[in-house]
Amino acid sequence: MLDATQVTAWTENYVTEPAAIRKARQASREHGVEPITPAMGSFLASLVSYSNAQSIVEIGTGLGVASQWLLLSSPETHLTTIEKDVDHQQSAKDLFANAGIAPSRVRLISGDAVDILPRMNEGTYDLIVVNATGKGTLDLTRHALHLARVGGIVAVIHALGGGLVAQPTKRDAATTELRKLLGDYAVDENVRATMVPVGDGILTLVKL
Repeated sequence: MLDATQVTAWTENYVTEPAAIRKARQASREHGVEPITPAMGSFLASLVSYSNAQSIVEIGTGLGVASQWLLLSSPETHLTTIEKDVDHQQSAKDLFANAGIAPSRVRLISGDAVDILPRMNEGTYDLIVVNATGKGTLDLTRHALHLARVGGIVAVIHALGGGLVAQPTKRDAATTELRKLLGDYAVDENVRATMVPVGDGILTLVKL
Protein backbone atom coordinates (compact mmCIF):
# COMPACT_ATOMS: atom_id res chain seq x y z
CA MET A 1 0.00 0.00 0.00
CA LEU A 2 1.23 3.49 -0.83
CA ASP A 3 2.31 5.73 2.03
CA ALA A 4 0.13 8.85 1.82
CA THR A 5 2.80 11.02 3.41
CA GLN A 6 5.40 9.96 0.85
CA VAL A 7 2.97 10.54 -2.02
CA THR A 8 2.18 14.04 -0.72
CA ALA A 9 5.86 14.91 -0.33
CA TRP A 10 6.68 13.63 -3.82
CA THR A 11 3.77 15.64 -5.30
CA GLU A 12 4.91 18.84 -3.61
CA ASN A 13 8.53 18.35 -4.67
CA TYR A 14 7.43 17.75 -8.27
CA VAL A 15 6.44 21.42 -8.64
CA THR A 16 9.02 23.96 -9.76
CA GLU A 17 7.97 27.21 -8.13
CA PRO A 18 8.97 30.50 -9.79
CA ALA A 19 11.49 32.60 -7.84
CA ALA A 20 9.03 35.46 -7.28
CA ILE A 21 6.50 33.10 -5.72
CA ARG A 22 9.18 31.54 -3.53
CA LYS A 23 9.99 35.04 -2.30
CA ALA A 24 6.31 35.66 -1.53
CA ARG A 25 6.15 32.30 0.28
CA GLN A 26 9.12 33.22 2.47
CA ALA A 27 7.62 36.65 3.22
CA SER A 28 4.30 35.02 4.13
CA ARG A 29 5.91 32.79 6.71
CA GLU A 30 7.88 35.71 8.13
CA HIS A 31 4.54 37.50 8.63
CA GLY A 32 2.97 34.46 10.25
CA VAL A 33 0.73 33.71 7.26
CA GLU A 34 0.74 30.09 6.09
CA PRO A 35 0.65 30.11 2.26
CA ILE A 36 -0.84 27.48 0.01
CA THR A 37 1.54 24.68 -0.96
CA PRO A 38 3.38 24.65 -4.31
CA ALA A 39 1.19 21.78 -5.54
CA MET A 40 -1.96 23.71 -4.67
CA GLY A 41 -0.60 26.74 -6.49
CA SER A 42 0.28 24.69 -9.54
CA PHE A 43 -3.22 23.22 -9.58
CA LEU A 44 -4.77 26.71 -9.45
CA ALA A 45 -2.57 27.85 -12.34
CA SER A 46 -3.67 24.81 -14.33
CA LEU A 47 -7.30 25.50 -13.46
CA VAL A 48 -6.95 28.99 -14.93
CA SER A 49 -5.43 27.53 -18.10
CA TYR A 50 -8.01 24.74 -18.48
CA SER A 51 -10.96 27.10 -17.99
CA ASN A 52 -9.40 30.04 -19.88
CA ALA A 53 -10.39 32.22 -16.94
CA GLN A 54 -9.98 35.92 -17.68
CA SER A 55 -11.74 37.48 -14.69
CA ILE A 56 -10.90 36.08 -11.24
CA VAL A 57 -11.90 37.02 -7.71
CA GLU A 58 -9.80 35.91 -4.77
CA ILE A 59 -11.17 36.05 -1.24
CA GLY A 60 -8.17 36.36 1.07
CA THR A 61 -5.02 37.78 -0.49
CA GLY A 62 -2.58 37.12 2.32
CA LEU A 63 0.79 38.08 0.86
CA GLY A 64 -0.23 37.00 -2.63
CA VAL A 65 1.21 33.51 -3.07
CA ALA A 66 -2.05 32.12 -4.49
CA SER A 67 -2.60 35.41 -6.35
CA GLN A 68 0.67 35.05 -8.23
CA TRP A 69 -0.12 31.45 -9.18
CA LEU A 70 -3.52 32.59 -10.50
CA LEU A 71 -1.88 35.26 -12.67
CA LEU A 72 0.88 32.99 -13.94
CA SER A 73 -0.88 31.24 -16.82
CA SER A 74 -2.03 34.12 -19.01
CA PRO A 75 -1.19 37.83 -19.36
CA GLU A 76 -4.87 38.36 -20.20
CA THR A 77 -6.01 37.29 -16.73
CA HIS A 78 -7.22 40.01 -14.36
CA LEU A 79 -7.57 39.49 -10.62
CA THR A 80 -9.71 41.21 -8.02
CA THR A 81 -8.40 40.21 -4.60
CA ILE A 82 -9.91 41.06 -1.22
CA GLU A 83 -7.97 41.30 2.05
CA LYS A 84 -8.94 42.83 5.39
CA ASP A 85 -5.38 43.14 6.73
CA VAL A 86 -4.00 46.31 5.12
CA ASP A 87 -0.40 45.49 6.05
CA HIS A 88 -0.61 42.12 4.32
CA GLN A 89 -2.21 43.78 1.31
CA GLN A 90 0.57 46.35 1.01
CA SER A 91 3.19 43.60 1.25
CA ALA A 92 1.35 41.65 -1.46
CA LYS A 93 1.30 44.76 -3.65
CA ASP A 94 5.07 45.17 -3.26
CA LEU A 95 5.61 41.49 -4.07
CA PHE A 96 3.44 41.78 -7.19
CA ALA A 97 5.70 44.62 -8.36
CA ASN A 98 8.77 42.51 -7.61
CA ALA A 99 7.28 39.73 -9.75
CA GLY A 100 6.78 42.14 -12.67
CA ILE A 101 2.98 41.93 -12.53
CA ALA A 102 1.44 45.02 -14.11
CA PRO A 103 -0.71 47.02 -11.66
CA SER A 104 -3.51 47.09 -14.24
CA ARG A 105 -3.92 43.32 -13.86
CA VAL A 106 -4.67 43.42 -10.12
CA ARG A 107 -7.44 45.22 -8.29
CA LEU A 108 -6.84 45.17 -4.54
CA ILE A 109 -9.83 45.75 -2.26
CA SER A 110 -9.41 46.32 1.48
CA GLY A 111 -12.10 45.12 3.85
CA ASP A 112 -14.14 42.15 4.99
CA ALA A 113 -15.24 39.96 2.09
CA VAL A 114 -18.63 39.32 3.74
CA ASP A 115 -19.41 43.02 3.33
CA ILE A 116 -17.78 43.47 -0.09
CA LEU A 117 -19.03 40.43 -2.05
CA PRO A 118 -22.75 41.37 -2.02
CA ARG A 119 -21.84 44.66 -3.73
CA MET A 120 -20.02 42.99 -6.64
CA ASN A 121 -21.61 42.11 -9.98
CA GLU A 122 -23.29 38.72 -9.90
CA GLY A 123 -22.88 36.11 -12.63
CA THR A 124 -19.89 37.78 -14.27
CA TYR A 125 -16.69 36.08 -13.07
CA ASP A 126 -14.94 33.05 -14.54
CA LEU A 127 -13.24 31.87 -11.35
CA ILE A 128 -13.67 32.72 -7.69
CA VAL A 129 -11.13 31.42 -5.18
CA VAL A 130 -12.15 31.19 -1.54
CA ASN A 131 -8.76 31.37 0.15
CA ALA A 132 -9.99 31.36 3.73
CA THR A 133 -9.84 29.07 6.74
CA GLY A 134 -12.17 28.33 9.59
CA LYS A 135 -15.67 29.47 10.36
CA GLY A 136 -17.39 31.53 7.68
CA THR A 137 -16.19 29.52 4.69
CA LEU A 138 -19.70 28.24 3.95
CA ASP A 139 -21.13 31.77 3.74
CA LEU A 140 -18.22 32.97 1.58
CA THR A 141 -18.72 30.04 -0.80
CA ARG A 142 -22.40 30.89 -1.21
CA HIS A 143 -21.49 34.48 -2.05
CA ALA A 144 -18.82 33.24 -4.47
CA LEU A 145 -21.32 31.13 -6.39
CA HIS A 146 -23.52 34.21 -6.88
CA LEU A 147 -20.56 35.96 -8.52
CA ALA A 148 -19.73 33.07 -10.87
CA ARG A 149 -21.11 32.99 -14.38
CA VAL A 150 -22.82 29.83 -15.63
CA GLY A 151 -19.97 27.45 -16.38
CA GLY A 152 -17.71 29.40 -14.01
CA ILE A 153 -15.80 27.79 -11.17
CA VAL A 154 -15.56 28.35 -7.44
CA ALA A 155 -12.45 26.86 -5.84
CA VAL A 156 -12.49 26.49 -2.06
CA ILE A 157 -8.96 26.15 -0.69
CA HIS A 158 -8.25 24.32 2.61
CA ALA A 159 -11.51 22.41 2.15
CA LEU A 160 -10.23 19.45 4.20
CA GLY A 161 -9.27 21.67 7.11
CA GLY A 162 -5.72 20.38 7.39
CA GLY A 163 -7.06 16.81 7.34
CA LEU A 164 -9.41 17.34 10.30
CA VAL A 165 -12.53 16.84 8.14
CA ALA A 166 -11.55 13.19 7.67
CA GLN A 167 -11.27 12.61 11.43
CA PRO A 168 -14.75 11.81 12.84
CA THR A 169 -13.75 12.76 16.39
CA LYS A 170 -12.99 16.36 15.39
CA ARG A 171 -16.18 18.32 15.98
CA ASP A 172 -15.05 21.90 16.46
CA ALA A 173 -17.12 24.62 14.79
CA ALA A 174 -14.77 25.23 11.84
CA THR A 175 -14.39 21.52 10.98
CA THR A 176 -18.12 20.91 11.35
CA GLU A 177 -18.81 23.81 8.98
CA LEU A 178 -16.43 22.40 6.36
CA ARG A 179 -18.16 19.00 6.60
CA LYS A 180 -21.51 20.72 6.01
CA LEU A 181 -20.09 22.64 3.05
CA LEU A 182 -18.75 19.45 1.46
CA GLY A 183 -21.94 17.52 2.18
CA ASP A 184 -24.28 20.22 0.90
CA TYR A 185 -22.51 20.71 -2.43
CA ALA A 186 -21.97 17.00 -3.03
CA VAL A 187 -25.73 16.69 -3.58
CA ASP A 188 -26.45 20.18 -4.98
CA GLU A 189 -27.84 19.84 -8.52
CA ASN A 190 -26.82 23.41 -9.36
CA VAL A 191 -23.11 22.61 -9.26
CA ARG A 192 -20.67 19.88 -10.23
CA ALA A 193 -18.53 19.31 -7.16
CA THR A 194 -15.09 17.69 -7.15
CA MET A 195 -12.71 17.32 -4.22
CA VAL A 196 -9.07 17.51 -5.29
CA PRO A 197 -6.80 15.95 -2.62
CA VAL A 198 -3.86 18.30 -3.10
CA GLY A 199 -2.38 20.13 -0.11
CA ASP A 200 -5.16 20.27 2.49
CA GLY A 201 -7.83 19.97 -0.19
CA ILE A 202 -9.36 22.12 -2.92
CA LEU A 203 -13.09 21.79 -3.56
CA THR A 204 -14.03 22.84 -7.09
CA LEU A 205 -17.63 23.77 -7.90
CA VAL A 206 -18.67 24.28 -11.52
CA LYS A 207 -21.82 26.40 -11.68
CA LEU A 208 -24.41 24.70 -13.90
